[in-house]
Amino acid sequence: MAEAQDVESLKRRGRRRLVGAIALVLAAVIVLPWIFDQEPRLTPPVSVRIPNEDESVFKPKPVPKPAAVPAEATKPEPKPAAAPPAPRAEGADAGPAARPATEAARAERARAQAALANEQFIVPVGAYAEPDGVIAKLKAAKIPYYTEPVATEKGTVTRVRAGPYATRDAAERAQRRIKALGFNPGSVAARS
Repeated sequence: MAEAQDVESLKRRGRRRLVGAIALVLAAVIVLPWIFDQEPRLTPPVSVRIPNEDESVFKPKPVPKPAAVPAEATKPEPKPAAAPPAPRAEGADAGPAARPATEAARAERARAQAALANEQFIVPVGAYAEPDGVIAKLKAAKIPYYTEPVATEKGTVTRVRAGPYATRDAAERAQRRIKALGFNPGSVAARS
């Protein structure tokens, strides 16, 4: 009888040791990755500007460090649903909060966000040795523009750009108008 109790006590001790070893391995699997996590912390995005072939000297623009933003301002805006809303029963009023935002409201929101970010957009029209004809067409179409002289190997050319515009949408509309004038404008870009 004593032998049966000894065997039983050995089995019990063995089970306890096995459960303890399993618990220790699980704790190590969960805790060690937290301790030895090599993932870098979040850093602000890096802005890269590639100069055109026409530019003789590249002058980088320093990027200001982002200011501390209150917690309320960091909450993302809810995104509109991709699918159209389900049909409602007759007589049910959705109310003003459930109505989709109009295109004008979205454009106004985009203008306000761009004004807060102080971001402006331009449309490159081209670089010309004699820009007078291009400028005359832009003036006639009442498209705002500005010029920049650029020194190249073949001499000085004048870079003509339409803008600046407060929103990307306004710049894209101007880009379509410039194409209608017979020019081949570049892509809409943020003004640097």
